[in-house]
Amino acid sequence: MHHAFKLGDAEHNVALSRGPGVYRLHREGHTVSVTLAELHNGRALLSIGDHSVEVVVATRGDDVFVHLDGEAYQLRYRHPLDRLAASAGGSADDSIRAPMPGSIVAVQVTVGDAVTKGQTLLVMESMKMETTIAAPRDGVIEALSYEKGQTFDRDALLVKLAAAGKA
Repeated sequence: MHHAFKLGDAEHNVALSRGPGVYRLHREGHTVSVTLAELHNGRALLSIGDHSVEVVVATRGDDVFVHLDGEAYQLRYRHPLDRLAASAGGSADDSIRAPMPGSIVAVQVTVGDAVTKGQTLLVMESMKMETTIAAPRDGVIEALSYEKGQTFDRDALLVKLAAAGKA
């Protein structure tokens, strides 16, 4: 089955299949086995081919957040219709929600600020790991739901964006 995944600003077209006890990831003529085994304390062992590493994984809808070697990565499954809407200027990224429960460590913007895609909006902490929340597109900060030090649940609305000139 063919899929498109977005990692950072790069979009990757891949195919997934199942094997005995593993998934197989097919990309650009290469195939690699992938497994994810739950450990303890919210951690998991991610194995890609012959390489294994301990990670923390949280999901929200089509978003997967992976904490790996002190860095946080967001992987998003992009449905073909969503990709088409985004290329037509859709506003699917207006509401930025918490990928996991946590607290606000830093707020880098204020209501009314114009932001650009990739710009840091706030930094959150969950399970003693910091995650930077960045603007998914250009826009204007319409609302900030939390201040530094406040806590929130998974899927809480953190930031609301508006198109430039509409806030």
